Amino acid sequence: MTTLDRRALLAALPLAALASPAFAQLAAADQALADKAVAYLDGLKEAQGRFVQTDNRGATTQGKIFIKRPGKARFEYDAPSGLLVVADGLNVSLFDARLKTFDRTLLRATPLNLFLARRVRLDGGVRITRVAQLADGFSITAEDVKRETRGSITLNFSNNPVGLLGWTVNDARGSSTRVRLTEFRPTSGLDNKLFLLRDPRPQPSPIR
Repeated sequence: MTTLDRRALLAALPLAALASPAFAQLAAADQALADKAVAYLDGLKEAQGRFVQTDNRGATTQGKIFIKRPGKARFEYDAPSGLLVVADGLNVSLFDARLKTFDRTLLRATPLNLFLARRVRLDGGVRITRVAQLADGFSITAEDVKRETRGSITLNFSNNPVGLLGWTVNDARGSSTRVRLTEFRPTSGLDNKLFLLRDPRPQPSPIR
């Protein structure tokens, strides 16, 4: 996996372009759905389930997902992928067991920070461009107002009750990555050790 691929993977993980939506141009019915989605995200403190990720070429990977707000998430990819992505409240770390690579990025520099914040905010930063009804719920498409993150994200929700079904990230190059959640449910008591990831590679001995 190249550095670009690893950055694309991190970009595919955000659950929260809605964390600071701008609602000014939405119709009343669409705003009501957006409000429902944000209220759900804001109330989601701990959750776990499984995900299926499909890239632009149709290749799929899957694994387990754990979330503990504020600040913590874990994406544990099934074999033979060998990927593990962990947000510990400060950093997002990605370890590729097959390639023996380890990358770390500040959480605040990733879209994950929006969703994992202590409180989901509604005062700007992201523009909702489309709200659509689905057979099993609704979807909300949003983009970064400041254009610091090119592309858009579409989040899919069930309606009664409201729940997150997954999301699709479309980047500036026209590529899309879809994540579908299964067995995703609120939980409690997740061990904080799930959200710690140190570089597991052997470290060089200090020079004496």
